[in-house]
Amino acid sequence: MYRTPASNRLHIGIFGKRNTGKSSLINAVTGQEAAIVSEIAGTTTDPVYKSMEIMPIGPCMLIDTAGIDDVGILGEERVKRTLVVLRKTDLGLIVVSPDTTIDNFEEELIGTLQKKKLPFLFVINKCELPGNAAQDYLEKNKLPFIRVSAKTKQGIEELKLKIMEMAPGHWSPVPLVGDIISAKDVVILVCPIDNAMPQGRLILPQVQVMRDCLDNNAMALVTKETELLDCLKALKAKPRLVITDSQVFEDVRDMLPADIALTSFSTVFARHKGDLNAYIRGVYALEGLKDGDEILIAEACTHHVQPEDIGRSKIPSWLLNYTKKELHYEVTAGGDFPEDLRRYKLIISCGGCMVNRREILHRIQKAKDAGVPITNYGVLMAYLSGILERVIAPFRGGLVEIDTPQFDKVRGK
Repeated sequence: MYRTPASNRLHIGIFGKRNTGKSSLINAVTGQEAAIVSEIAGTTTDPVYKSMEIMPIGPCMLIDTAGIDDVGILGEERVKRTLVVLRKTDLGLIVVSPDTTIDNFEEELIGTLQKKKLPFLFVINKCELPGNAAQDYLEKNKLPFIRVSAKTKQGIEELKLKIMEMAPGHWSPVPLVGDIISAKDVVILVCPIDNAMPQGRLILPQVQVMRDCLDNNAMALVTKETELLDCLKALKAKPRLVITDSQVFEDVRDMLPADIALTSFSTVFARHKGDLNAYIRGVYALEGLKDGDEILIAEACTHHVQPEDIGRSKIPSWLLNYTKKELHYEVTAGGDFPEDLRRYKLIISCGGCMVNRREILHRIQKAKDAGVPITNYGVLMAYLSGILERVIAPFRGGLVEIDTPQFDKVRGK
């Protein structure tokens, strides 16, 4: 159940007014007492995330939310947190009772889901009880719905099948590297060991890329940058691809012959989780930065800050050396992301390995709407190292078209 990372699970948001049975529905779908159930309206306060393996859906993340009709100052704050869940939601379930009067609460939620182009389904729970108000409204307005009973389990299996049917295509994004390698290919993964590396294990992006190589019957060799030359010498033929941590781009570039394909873990995830083309276009904003410009470093996870932290220390230092400008930086971490982005001249995102694709796409779209260029760690570091075109080249001909402007003459230093 817990082997699939949360970022790779289908995120199902459960919304609705208080006391419509959202938590009971989760328990019925999962077959477990996964959520607290009470007759008292407003039992669920903050969003509750529950990783589950539900057949036939597979690995998913169920998100139980507070009632969208919660009241009072605290209630309003709960509703705000509920709406933030939409950033991570792949598919929305709006839970109502048979006698629910569907009004502006549900209608505003419908409008938001439609604006975000999120698939959604009304679930008329407690169908063992009398009442037709909800169904009459949904039929009149031609909105999709299904009748279930969390109590008797009526319709629960049909609901699971409906979720599978409605799961958006973007939930299963392109492979990490599976579409650009072939069976029996040798792929070298360069994984430096520094103070930021957790003791006794690799980090998630490295493990996931390694698994994708194995799933596609390729051979993954893991080495540090200090042993890369020895690794190359030990091979009878050149590797199909070398994937490196972005922080040692320049070291690996200098060791690697030009005829061996090179990219980075962060660039792999930029395509897998976000919009690689947007990141490439965004990095050229470096050339127009001026003294005093504000830069947002957007991390998608929380971690212990190291003295040589990439977002807080290394990137500001690299940009000072490259632009010769005094820039101002703001760092956000985890689920934090500013509502108003207009004051920033550039957003630099991490690889997003710890969050789902919907969250990363939400951030990219917000940047586009605000007219602010956005790039990510891997693309930025490749550009600064003067090898952006080389790092992008392995993905040409893959499942996602690389549609970028003509590469400028790289001015890496």
